[in-house]
Amino acid sequence: MPAARDRLGGVGALWRRRTRARAGSRDGVIDRRELLLGAAGAALSLARPMAEAEQRVEEAEKGTVRLFLAGDVMTGRGIDQVLPHAGDPRLHEAWVGSAAEYVRLAERAHGEIPQPVAFDYVWGDALEAWERLAPDARIVNLETAITVSAAAAPRKGIHYRMHPDNAACLAAARLDACALANNHVLDWGEAGLAETLSALDGIGIAHAGAGRNLEEARTPARLPLARGGRVLVYSWGSTSSGIPATWAAGEATPGVDLLPDLTEATVEGIAGRVEVARRPGDLVVASIHWGPNWGWEIAPDRRRFARRLVEIAGVDLVHGHSSHHPLGIEVRRGHPVLHGCGDFLTDYEGIGGHEEYRPDLAVGYFVDLEPTTGELVGMTLVPFRPRRFRLERAPAEAVAWLAATLDRESRPLGAHVRPAGDGELSLEWDGGR
Repeated sequence: MPAARDRLGGVGALWRRRTRARAGSRDGVIDRRELLLGAAGAALSLARPMAEAEQRVEEAEKGTVRLFLAGDVMTGRGIDQVLPHAGDPRLHEAWVGSAAEYVRLAERAHGEIPQPVAFDYVWGDALEAWERLAPDARIVNLETAITVSAAAAPRKGIHYRMHPDNAACLAAARLDACALANNHVLDWGEAGLAETLSALDGIGIAHAGAGRNLEEARTPARLPLARGGRVLVYSWGSTSSGIPATWAAGEATPGVDLLPDLTEATVEGIAGRVEVARRPGDLVVASIHWGPNWGWEIAPDRRRFARRLVEIAGVDLVHGHSSHHPLGIEVRRGHPVLHGCGDFLTDYEGIGGHEEYRPDLAVGYFVDLEPTTGELVGMTLVPFRPRRFRLERAPAEAVAWLAATLDRESRPLGAHVRPAGDGELSLEWDGGR
């Protein structure tokens, strides 16, 4: 995440804005009964509907596996404050001392946020997309510690946390796995990490990339598929994304699975571990937090590393994140490489700066893979934008901008992004549609 000064560049202007648009009728206000639910009870009440299960079986019979992937999900700080169990709002940022300030910024930008909101409120129109497109698994990068720890990591400008009782928000999205090897999972120390792992376990969301020791951090999330086989999700982090080197997990110490470098030797080590874990019928996802927050360029060593993961380690899909905006898409030997998925859910609403990258937009990636080879069959991109801490479908002009921009960035990588109708985009690549 960027420095506070970078992220709050537009705060001064926003403070001078005095108009507040009233919210519409779809407030998502939580009722008294739901307010009394704890995280565990809410998770149980959010079981997958039978219709979605039936649709997944139909997809399995069609011979494809559909994965949903998104970049950074930050349900802490401002978003945590509008959920039913708001945690301690105190921050250690140079420019903002309370998480409540991020709520006020979002309200100044787009109108009042009803408080408290229902656990599923923030996902907004993404809920409809998930139901309609029915992915077999939902995978995101979770950049928020789930903890009440007050032990803020020293020498960090930004710390994200959400109250454990608000973890039902993640259950409401029916997430299957969270990548944790990123630069915020240890924002509240080792106690915060331990509580995060326990909270995810408690609501039945698998995780990878961070653990109580190196072995646990390296263990992939294992997601069973209705058709048989599994999706193995590995999560790795790079110091290029701002992860402190001291956060690396040790043989007996907590931390993240931090890549030592992007060399061939590192790929070969990963290949050995994948080979041991993989069974016939498994698909392998490599989720990597790497690179800077801003900029279209994909460093040559990152591109080479992603390619070698496909070629040597047998990875079927590379899921990159850290950039605050989506990057170009590549298909290597039939396998998709998402170099950077951009932010998906944040509390940045109302904060100015970097408008040329359109950080106000978010993309959900629905990727269809052939189950026996793991090769790409098709990809649908669904654009969203945040309004009052809730994801809405992006308007036509934003969809057109994304199509043109992602096509421009993907073309040198051998792929094309095209409008697909209904406010969605599709991927074409050499040898594929």
